[in-house]
Amino acid sequence: METRELGPLGPVGVVGFGAWQIGDAWGQVSETDAMDALRTAVQEGVTFIDTADVYGDGRSERLVGRLLEEHPHLTVATKMGRRMAQETAHYNPGNFRAWNDDSRRNLGVDSIDLVQLHCPPSAVIDTDAVFDDLDAMVDEGRMRAYGVSVETCEQALAAIARPNVASVQIILNAFRLKPLEKVLPAAKAAGVGVIARVPLASGLLSGRYTPTSSFGEDDHRNFNRQGQAFDQGETFSGVDFATGLAAVERLRPLVPEGTTMARFALRWILDQDGVSTVIPGARNADQARGNAAAAQLPPLDAKTHQRVREVYDELIRPRVHQRW
Repeated sequence: METRELGPLGPVGVVGFGAWQIGDAWGQVSETDAMDALRTAVQEGVTFIDTADVYGDGRSERLVGRLLEEHPHLTVATKMGRRMAQETAHYNPGNFRAWNDDSRRNLGVDSIDLVQLHCPPSAVIDTDAVFDDLDAMVDEGRMRAYGVSVETCEQALAAIARPNVASVQIILNAFRLKPLEKVLPAAKAAGVGVIARVPLASGLLSGRYTPTSSFGEDDHRNFNRQGQAFDQGETFSGVDFATGLAAVERLRPLVPEGTTMARFALRWILDQDGVSTVIPGARNADQARGNAAAAQLPPLDAKTHQRVREVYDELIRPRVHQRW
């Protein structure tokens, strides 16, 4: 698989593995299916795994830790900061170290490759003491580097401006074009890695759903459509389900013959200058295999990229562009 630089962490595969789905909020995924998905991803060339301490209250980290025992060469990122209310006072040295201790224990490592602040409030990104303490944790050997996972482009730009931030993680897909304007160029200029998350818009861009599709009570695509549990932008990229389905039908004719819409959507992201890696989730081995295959697709042509932008401008931009 092609590799790209993830800031100071060095090269990682352009398609990574997002481990939210094997933690919680996507319906039940058995431990067997989760490990099959992880192992298959590695077999297909994936070298970067992204998880978080709150995904299944540590379940995702523990499963990734089992994978690390088998494949210690992998680059693993986790996140911290959402075990308490999102208040600046909670982002302090004691909490940071307690959360980090739990993550290192779950992952079975002494030092974590990348620890990201997990979509903190803007005030946290603006607080010098937070980053001074993250620098101290690197010096202590608790982690190799740190980054920030963000909701908005403004937050991404503020994080990129911090001198020792290694990466920003942001929602980027065919329904979220705003990061192309300033975030990707700024990150590239600063040598900051970009991790593209929610690449399939919570599955909408897989092309598998219809107006009659339904989701379980424990699936965020059911319980967070209006942002009831966390930021609305994390579910279907903030696009209402009907509009997303209409946009998918406009995009479907652009999918190259012999591939799937999901792989097409991932390839679109990989074509964006400045993206280090994209982290689709997978509930089973087949999904993991299909995601990794996107790295083998040739770049999309200029006409296709223009058509994606036209669909975005017509259907999606009025609903999401100003919000995130």
